[in-house]
Amino acid sequence: MKNLSHRIINIVLIAFVLISTSCSQKTELEKKLSGIKDANSITRIESDSIYSESYELWFTQNIDQSDSKSKQFQQRVIINHVGFDRPTVVILEGYNIYKTGSGELSRLLKANQITIEHRFFDNSKPDSIPWEQLTIKNAAIDQHRIIESLKKFYKGKWVSTGISKGGQTTMYHRRFFPKDVDASVVYVAPLNLEREDPRITKHLETVGTEEERKKVRDFQLNLFKKKEAILPLLKEYAKEKEYTFNKIGIERAYDLDVLEYSFAFWQWNGNSNDIPGEDATVTEIFDHWKSTAPFSFFYDQDSSNDLAFTYQALSEIGFYSYDIEPFKQYLTDTFDITFDFKIPDNIKYNYNSESMEDINNWIQENGDYMLYLYGENDPWASTGVNPSNTTLAIKMINPGGNHSTRISSFPDDMKENIFVLLESWIGVKIERENRLGGNPGVMFEIL
Repeated sequence: MKNLSHRIINIVLIAFVLISTSCSQKTELEKKLSGIKDANSITRIESDSIYSESYELWFTQNIDQSDSKSKQFQQRVIINHVGFDRPTVVILEGYNIYKTGSGELSRLLKANQITIEHRFFDNSKPDSIPWEQLTIKNAAIDQHRIIESLKKFYKGKWVSTGISKGGQTTMYHRRFFPKDVDASVVYVAPLNLEREDPRITKHLETVGTEEERKKVRDFQLNLFKKKEAILPLLKEYAKEKEYTFNKIGIERAYDLDVLEYSFAFWQWNGNSNDIPGEDATVTEIFDHWKSTAPFSFFYDQDSSNDLAFTYQALSEIGFYSYDIEPFKQYLTDTFDITFDFKIPDNIKYNYNSESMEDINNWIQENGDYMLYLYGENDPWASTGVNPSNTTLAIKMINPGGNHSTRISSFPDDMKENIFVLLESWIGVKIERENRLGGNPGVMFEIL
């Protein structure tokens, strides 16, 4: 009996050793990732079931990519693996990494997915940010170095993609490193050609029907007229959510968010039947307002990412301003409002008009294998790319669509055209049943 017990214990110990050894062995992918010179802190993570394994790694980048002796920072990258024989989709985020799971394009192509956080957003930044190094070229070099490292073992077709500011980032990367990928899918991304591009204001004056635009304008006027009654609801809401408005004050935030409403309405909502009329209660008015234009662009929280975005908008990539003409009687401003107030006085910046002119010139002359997707009503579609006939590029506009437009949003006939195009560019067959495998998600972004 004693010998039997010893044998059982030995068997259990041997099994434990075998299991431990098996668990500690690196997979082929992990070995390859460990061999990348500048990849650090490689951690296996949970992800979607379509992937066999997923990792988070941090990639060492120079703050100044033109100086090999520059100080450095760590950039976050997510690797989702299907197979070395599959295509690879690289998501170039314009901000932080919103999710680690699969994107729409990766599911369509049954592809590996690499997601790269943008420099100087979230945790991908140095302790102290030298703002002059937050340029589209430096960001493109960041992405190029990561892609170059991973292409050593992901040797199939590569597709870059991004949504909104991520779509902008995708365009900029292609301009500087056109051979890094075989094709690009750019979702709802503007190409602003002025610091405050007037085409956006023009869009808000013409989008939808005259009746719809009047409903939007009347709602904004109603917010101004009833400010005394609605402002306490905003103060209560801010207290509940622990939002503060120390930079500009809550009354100024109220006014600016009223001006923001028309842009936000057409960017995300677009159903004028949802707009409360003048006889609505102040609670009904406030609830609709906060769900359509939720104040996030004006409160103090997440100020680091907000500042990084605003710096880029006003120094290189352009933005919009608020047309105050219809609301002058409620405002102290005498000129259209820009967003300079969001940048502290100690940060110096100037708008470089040459950056977007250069991007546009490259797109018109050399931007091949690029698919641009827009929603018809989205204000950002007004400054969307118009590819020339000399390039192999396609622009598609989703009828009645807004900023949440994805491939799955398009009518079936247009969706089929997208599938055929991607199949010809990437060389894979897209299954026509269950082809998107879930909700691609709607992400609220500033841009």
